[in-house]
Amino acid sequence: MAVLTEPVARERSALITATAFVVALSLRPALTAVGPVLPRIGLDLHLGEAAQGLLGTLPLLAFAVASPLVHLASRRFGMERAVFVSLLVLAASSALRPYTGQAGLWIGTAVVGAAIAVGNVLVPVIIKRDYAAHVSRATGIYTAFITGGAAIASILAVPIADAVDWRLSLAVWGGLAVLVAVIWLPRTLSPEPMPAATTADGARRVSVWRQPTAWLVTGFMGLQSTSFYLFVNWLPTIEIATGGVSERSTGVHLFIFQVCGLIGGLSIPLLLKHPTNQRAGLMTASLPILLALLGLLVAPHLAIVWAIVGGLGQGAGLVAALSLISLRGRGHHETTQLSGMAQAVGYTLAAAGPVVAGYLTQVTGGWSTTLVVFATLAAVQVTLGFVAGRDTRPV
Repeated sequence: MAVLTEPVARERSALITATAFVVALSLRPALTAVGPVLPRIGLDLHLGEAAQGLLGTLPLLAFAVASPLVHLASRRFGMERAVFVSLLVLAASSALRPYTGQAGLWIGTAVVGAAIAVGNVLVPVIIKRDYAAHVSRATGIYTAFITGGAAIASILAVPIADAVDWRLSLAVWGGLAVLVAVIWLPRTLSPEPMPAATTADGARRVSVWRQPTAWLVTGFMGLQSTSFYLFVNWLPTIEIATGGVSERSTGVHLFIFQVCGLIGGLSIPLLLKHPTNQRAGLMTASLPILLALLGLLVAPHLAIVWAIVGGLGQGAGLVAALSLISLRGRGHHETTQLSGMAQAVGYTLAAAGPVVAGYLTQVTGGWSTTLVVFATLAAVQVTLGFVAGRDTRPV
């Protein structure tokens, strides 16, 4: 039997560890492939605009429901195996939902959201365990893979639908989940690596839902998610209504927004690596979001500028929020619970945000009130970043 030399063994171990980033590629395509073909889905399955909107929001609601429960599966099966099973469920539900009628579409979309929630919660915790000395940098790479997967699915959805139909443009991402599951499989075949022992993992502790610092982290995550989905859902409409931007240009602006998010996410770890104070990183990530919303309010003709600024802030904000979860959790079990809590509340707010924005705009007849409200929420995010960043005690 061949014996690996120490350098080869280390290299192989590093490659297996890096598969956490590959999982990130599969955590958004099943969602972002829907939007570009949503009108075709509605026409084919006789779904009105309200139903189409709910279909787009359903995965976020599934995130909110499933996220707090993920730690139970993690304790029972281990993180590696829980992620593997979730990838198989994601593959099956992605492939089947377009071909099982309207009921299958709704049920499959909810299952897709629940499966992705497992990865959303556990992969950042695995990254914290595997890259303990470089949490923020590794989190930035992780979010870059998420953004890349999301952008690829958005770009390919319509061409695939044009070449075949909308069903294949959704189902094809089940194949990606299968491929990622195969790559992930070696991590499930050996005992799960454990982090260095901490008193928190062995001691009885108060639930994260009852801890003030956990609520600071959750509030930051929630407000970041809310503004992100406001931009993703309504930025083109806002630009058309307030800045006279053409429909084609708004599509370009939204793509630029996503690209700038990738840049922001890879850059912000430089400000999050301080061992005792992350205030600079959290506030630097939050201020561009506030600036972009105020810019759309007072200078809508500079829409491309606010798309760039907002994109940089949103990408940095997501990395900052996920890094904060890792840095404030004590021990991997508690970090899993904190991740579930922050994402449950965060995605609940994210699901409500676009709906509230649409309602306010409909009632007031314009976007000014909506932008003022969401700019106020962004200011609260800045404040939470200031407070949470100075508290270095784990929850």
